[in-house]
Amino acid sequence: MSIILNRRSALLAGAGSALVLGAPALAQSRRRLTVATGGTGGVYFVYGGGLARVLSEKVPNTQVTAQVTGGSVDNINLVSAGDADVGFSTLDSVVDALAGTAAYAQGGKREVSVLAVLYDNVLHVVANPSLNSIADMKGKRIGVGSAGSSTEGWADRTLEAAGLNPRTDITRDNLGVAESANALSDGKIAGFFWGGGVPTAAVRDLAQGGRTPMKLLDSSKELVAIDKKYPGLYRLYTMQPNSYAGQTAAVPCIGVANVMVVNSKAPNALVTTILEGIFNNLTDVAGIHPEARRLTLQSAATKTAVAFHPAAEAFYKAKGVAM
Repeated sequence: MSIILNRRSALLAGAGSALVLGAPALAQSRRRLTVATGGTGGVYFVYGGGLARVLSEKVPNTQVTAQVTGGSVDNINLVSAGDADVGFSTLDSVVDALAGTAAYAQGGKREVSVLAVLYDNVLHVVANPSLNSIADMKGKRIGVGSAGSSTEGWADRTLEAAGLNPRTDITRDNLGVAESANALSDGKIAGFFWGGGVPTAAVRDLAQGGRTPMKLLDSSKELVAIDKKYPGLYRLYTMQPNSYAGQTAAVPCIGVANVMVVNSKAPNALVTTILEGIFNNLTDVAGIHPEARRLTLQSAATKTAVAFHPAAEAFYKAKGVAM
């Protein structure tokens, strides 16, 4: 598991995110909430920072901070431990957390519930032009995501599906998306995996920079093998042409749902307040990032392999959403 700089610290995540240090005395009576987001090059960071701003501005007497983290695994651990109120995660990581397996094997099962389904995370397999498939990564130095992150677990499953041993057939570099993009640009790695929304800023900047030729690899063949081992958890996602500069053709990728989670024992009133703050201000939320435009009451209430918090389910049903 990657390490957070300060547990329960209020770190600024994007312009406009609330920072409580030094706030006026009057603001000290406000309810303070923390959203666990992700690394600075990913969508979680932008989405979480924007959400913190919207909730701070629109929900009375509430101050929300966005915390920079290593992503899904950190976020689930923080929420389960009560060190963050809300966190972003991929669905597969939540499933592992509830079972106490994979990245969560140490410490046992985590206590989290779904607040809302957000958008699809997409496995970006970014490579230099010498690689034409994931199998071509054999013998190469590859970025597999931050240590213990959901990207790392996803990368390992995909490498295995391509017939490679993720521990011995590649040289592993545990890098976040921004570090991976820089390493590819500098020729230090031949490719990298990243699970995130489209577009992801670090990948977009790499593609737009033009200094390093890059391509996005098709992972649909690996999806077939993965689905046999993890049925129903992942799905085909087609990355549309021009999602990134120089990408002229559609790229079949592996997708997985992104969800917002809370502690399973979170107070009902808190869950309702957060959801009302989001859906009463959906226009503001939609302006945070292109992926945030996908959010609707119906999409947020999509059934998954993980249970909703009871108050969240009650909220959606009260809004007339069939679940």
